[in-house]
Amino acid sequence: MAPKKSKKKAPTTTAQDIPAIDNDNEDPLDDLLAQLDARDSRPVVPSKQATNEDANQAESHRKQDAKERFKARQARKAAQLAENYVGSDAQAEAELERSIKEENEDIARSCRELNLRIHEIEPDGHCLFSAIADQLVLAGILHRQEAKYSLIRAKASDYIRGHQDDFLPFLPSPDPPKDINESGLMTPKQFDQYCTLMRNTAVWGGEPEIVALSRAFKVRIQVIQAGKPPVVVHEPPDFNGEPRHTLHLSYHKRLYGLGEHYNSLKPISGSVP
Repeated sequence: MAPKKSKKKAPTTTAQDIPAIDNDNEDPLDDLLAQLDARDSRPVVPSKQATNEDANQAESHRKQDAKERFKARQARKAAQLAENYVGSDAQAEAELERSIKEENEDIARSCRELNLRIHEIEPDGHCLFSAIADQLVLAGILHRQEAKYSLIRAKASDYIRGHQDDFLPFLPSPDPPKDINESGLMTPKQFDQYCTLMRNTAVWGGEPEIVALSRAFKVRIQVIQAGKPPVVVHEPPDFNGEPRHTLHLSYHKRLYGLGEHYNSLKPISGSVP
């Protein structure tokens, strides 16, 4: 007589037994291991022949294996994240260094053509005004004792404030326009605040201040930069012929990796400033 078939059904795995797969954070191998961990973490039902001690030991081993697999997965993920971060950071650093090198080469080439050398100015937010102060001393317009960035800031701010009609149409508003009918330019109130900040704080100066100082001191200011044009010239509009003095600056976009910067340019020994 054939033995009777057992009516006991084989254990099945339901959807509740397996955690949901996060496709954004897990790779296929991690998915499989996560499913195995879920099965291993279910309570162990010992057979009638097994002792309680044997069952406890088996469950302990399974839990330990699951923990080790989890730690291994976490370690792989951490290593992958670190590799991606370091690679991206290194690439950005290399690109920045390349840009700085190219910019320095362009400026150095123009300086050689004009027989000028770079005199470093401290990158403290006052660099434009300190560079112009240094140039005014070199030109004999100011004494070294009075050539402070605070004096040059005040001169630029006062000139801009006193010639609002010349500068206001070219100064963008710090606030984005609310509708298409707004010009996007400073209001008179914002213009007044701009002049006050330029005079009394370390806010960076730029082209408006160079134009103002060129007119206030009645000098030509040449700015050497990378790219095209290599030299930008600012001079008062009311000059008849050559101005008495020419000031020389260099403009750097990436010299310190922090933003715009100006240096003073001095004549190479034996050349005419």
